[in-house]
Amino acid sequence: MEYNPSDHPRASTIFLSKSQTDVILPNKKVREKRKSLYVNHLTHIAESKQHPSGPMRRKYSSCSTIFLDDSTVSQPNLKYTIKCVSLAIYYHIKNRNVDGRMLLDIFDEKLHPLTKLEVPSDYEKHDPEQKQIYRFVRTLFSAAQLTAECAVVTLVYLERLLTYAEIDICPANWKRIVLGAILLASKVWDDQAVWNVDYCQILKDITVEDMNELERQFLELLQFNINVPSSVYAKYYFDLRSLSEANNLNFPLEPLSRDKAQKLEAISRLCDDKYKDLRKGAKKRSVSADNLTVVRWSPAIIS
Repeated sequence: MEYNPSDHPRASTIFLSKSQTDVILPNKKVREKRKSLYVNHLTHIAESKQHPSGPMRRKYSSCSTIFLDDSTVSQPNLKYTIKCVSLAIYYHIKNRNVDGRMLLDIFDEKLHPLTKLEVPSDYEKHDPEQKQIYRFVRTLFSAAQLTAECAVVTLVYLERLLTYAEIDICPANWKRIVLGAILLASKVWDDQAVWNVDYCQILKDITVEDMNELERQFLELLQFNINVPSSVYAKYYFDLRSLSEANNLNFPLEPLSRDKAQKLEAISRLCDDKYKDLRKGAKKRSVSADNLTVVRWSPAIIS
């Protein structure tokens, strides 16, 4: 039995599977991409400005210096999360199924254009570039002041729609599908939801009635299942991290400062105290030799 990845934490995300269908790179390039996670991106930019003619030096974590990015599962980096989500959507469109799946009218940009500009007759034949998808998503998130967590939930709803409705995202419908997913995610996730009329201020040529109908049909196709378990959210976040690493999309790295290290240590100490009683309760005074199990506890840093 195959589980739906947007509902079950152990099912592989669709976007990661589609991204892996591309041609495998040579081993050397693969190794370079694996190293890219440890590259200090900001330092590279500064060094390239200071030494434009010389090669940029890669910097890695060492015993004296640890490089970390500022993105965590609870507080993702907004800019790079949007870039990763846009890349995931790009792979959905690029490696979509061509088995003649139906195109729902509510998502057809020819029937429901987002602008007054005439839609080209061959609009469904040209795949959008990743930069175009990123600009569209970034514009909505910037204007509506949405959070990075909302971007992750947007991708969850998008894949849930594709599996529940058995449709594919393509050049003819990707904008309206993404818009519907963002609209729903912003209302479910963010405390201060953006009203449909607010999106009409961002997309000047769309009507409130069209936004309401888009939201209604999106919910019906999801069978009103808007629940996103924390385990599913975490899976999508870390799969987006894997996608970024595989595509050399580096999160900005900075040296671990003394203040940040002290904060991480304080958080770790609080968590250790919090679960100390649970660990004591889990220990037994005596155990049978036949069922002897050893439970090892180690301190963890949670940020």
